[in-house]
Amino acid sequence: MRAEAQAQPNIALIKYWGKRDRDRNLPASGSLSVTLDSLWTRMAVDFGSGCAKDCLLVNGEVNPAMLARVSACLDRLCGVKRPAARIDSTGNFPIGAGLASSASAFAALVTAAARAANITLDRLTLARQAGATSGSAARSLYPGIVELCAGDDEIQVASIAAASEWPLRIVVAITEESSKPLASGDAMIRSAATSPFYASWIDRQNADLQLARAAVQQRDFAALAAVAEHNCLKMHSVMWTSRPAIVYWNNATIACMESIRVLQRAGHAVFFTIDAGPQLKAICLREAEASVISALSATSGVRRVMTSGLGEGARLLDAA
Repeated sequence: MRAEAQAQPNIALIKYWGKRDRDRNLPASGSLSVTLDSLWTRMAVDFGSGCAKDCLLVNGEVNPAMLARVSACLDRLCGVKRPAARIDSTGNFPIGAGLASSASAFAALVTAAARAANITLDRLTLARQAGATSGSAARSLYPGIVELCAGDDEIQVASIAAASEWPLRIVVAITEESSKPLASGDAMIRSAATSPFYASWIDRQNADLQLARAAVQQRDFAALAAVAEHNCLKMHSVMWTSRPAIVYWNNATIACMESIRVLQRAGHAVFFTIDAGPQLKAICLREAEASVISALSATSGVRRVMTSGLGEGARLLDAA
């Protein structure tokens, strides 16, 4: 009746921005991401706690704001007649701040809940269950470099490179610890409805995915850097041209971009990407990591940096 699982956030290099089917939370286009290793969320699900209704604790504090999404995810997975659950969530990085905390949370949640409810599901089915609540959560079920295909009726997800096959490093510049002012799902809806660039963004996604997939297969860092940065900036152009404009960046975000540009001009193998939040993620080869850490740590407005390699997909920690 109780199980605990861990999942890591994933960082999209070819972005997911927009929904094809809101009711089923299906993405409007495919995406390509890297699953991290040193950042994590752990979810413990207990159907035998004796709770009269679902209860969610996040880092030891009751969290009613996220409970509705968690309960809905459990209903889809286990059925509406399931026992009430106590859910304990812990993590080692900021929540709701553009670091894919919902991706790792729901990937861990479905993994733990299936075991606690004694339901046997394969990884793809669990990924689809997680993705029905948080679109990017489906990718956190998988290790290394992961591609999600939008498909016709269901998403398809698979690893296209193991963590050991291309040991990239990720340096995250934390420029803001608090939650972002507008949730990603709401922002996507606004962009689709109001940005004049949204249709072009969707039309060009497959071409970017093909370039990124080929770069991964050929271990071509320069090619991956070029398409990933361009894709990131296109996504934020869609956000900026929405009405009202969606601007997640702060002054430190822009300063970090310039720090990466300085490193690139000096010949370091590094590129940046930014999701729906103010944090910049620098992806680099191992030999560039120390220089990237030093440069971002010294950038004005950066509160701290976090580092990670590529990691494994969601997994059980224990079950009882």
